[in-house]
Amino acid sequence: MLTETSGFANIVVSILLFPMYFQEQFITFAWGAGNDFWILLGKRFFLLLPVTAIIFGCWLTILSALTIIVRNNRQQFIISLLMTWWDLGKSIASFWGGIFKFFFTLTAGLLSLFKLLVIGIWSIIQEIILMPLRFIKNAGKNIVSSQIPWIAVVLTILWCIIEATIFTYVTTPLVIDTFSNITGETLSINFIRIPLFIFLFFVVLGSYAVLSTMIEVLKNKKVSAIIGIVVIEIIVMMVEVIFLYREFVDSLVPWLAQYSEGFELGVFWTLAISAFVWFGIRSLSWILFAAHGTPTIMSVIQGKGLSETNTRIAPSVRLTDISFDFMAKIKSDAQWIHDKSEEVLAAFMLPPLQIIAASLNFLTLLFTGKHLFDLPFKSFNDIQKTSSIIATHTHRKEVVGNAQAGR
Repeated sequence: MLTETSGFANIVVSILLFPMYFQEQFITFAWGAGNDFWILLGKRFFLLLPVTAIIFGCWLTILSALTIIVRNNRQQFIISLLMTWWDLGKSIASFWGGIFKFFFTLTAGLLSLFKLLVIGIWSIIQEIILMPLRFIKNAGKNIVSSQIPWIAVVLTILWCIIEATIFTYVTTPLVIDTFSNITGETLSINFIRIPLFIFLFFVVLGSYAVLSTMIEVLKNKKVSAIIGIVVIEIIVMMVEVIFLYREFVDSLVPWLAQYSEGFELGVFWTLAISAFVWFGIRSLSWILFAAHGTPTIMSVIQGKGLSETNTRIAPSVRLTDISFDFMAKIKSDAQWIHDKSEEVLAAFMLPPLQIIAASLNFLTLLFTGKHLFDLPFKSFNDIQKTSSIIATHTHRKEVVGNAQAGR
């Protein structure tokens, strides 16, 4: 078409259509179809977008130049057009520099992430190793800070188990003989000991329960209740002395007899020593722990719960809590990953977006005389949402229209 014209018309057409002289060669070179793979990839990666933006800017500059004649503020429009080319040049330079920045940021981020993973795995291993110690520590805090006497409860149950174990061992021959005389068969020791232990455990625990009830009625000063509980306690004492503690004292008679010739303890002294032992053991264990542990156990058995009156129960600590330092490190690492991913994404997205934004500024400058984007973009915060961009552009048009109407 250019060869068909001549003279002044040829010069004018050549100026108006000057991008046609180089755009095909530029695009062909940037596309790199005949080059090796790595050269082709490099050209398309580094040159294709800038070349396309430059050609697009050239065509829009021609169209913008043709509208200068009919525009009001020509000088400001020309300055804006030149500044648009300046923004495009900076965007292309930022695009090339941003590519190297992206790879550097990505490499640094991956190395930091690898370091973070190694430290995180080591921290998890430490947490697993220290978890039993932390469990014991938290359990100790709960026991110490709680208003419920857990130590007394545990000691009471352990003492009942110890007494039941001792009396099971002592009374097993007597029980076997008794059942053998009744049934006529010799029963196995293992068959007898387990149910006998359970029975004796509840007998010992029941004796503490009776003692606890007696203390309560003594505090309330109810005579009838006091008499009833005292009678029950005497019966309990006699049962334990005759069937349990007597056997324990009888087992000590051979040991006492070896130091005295013709030693005979007798029924009275056997029962007296048994009662004395019972009273001593009950008194010591009651004062030390059973006075506090037995009421709690009875509350649980009776379904009353473990609520405390007129006391403030300290907040309990979870036994399997993870250390605060570990949780703080997880939160800080998660925040670092979020910030670093935003930085890497910004390094990847902002350079090409700046070229696209600079190209769009040519188009908006042609139709509205204003730039749509303020370049350069330094972060994702500089890239507004589409609705915000449209609202800002509409507001600018209203301001310009009001200013022209005022003139």
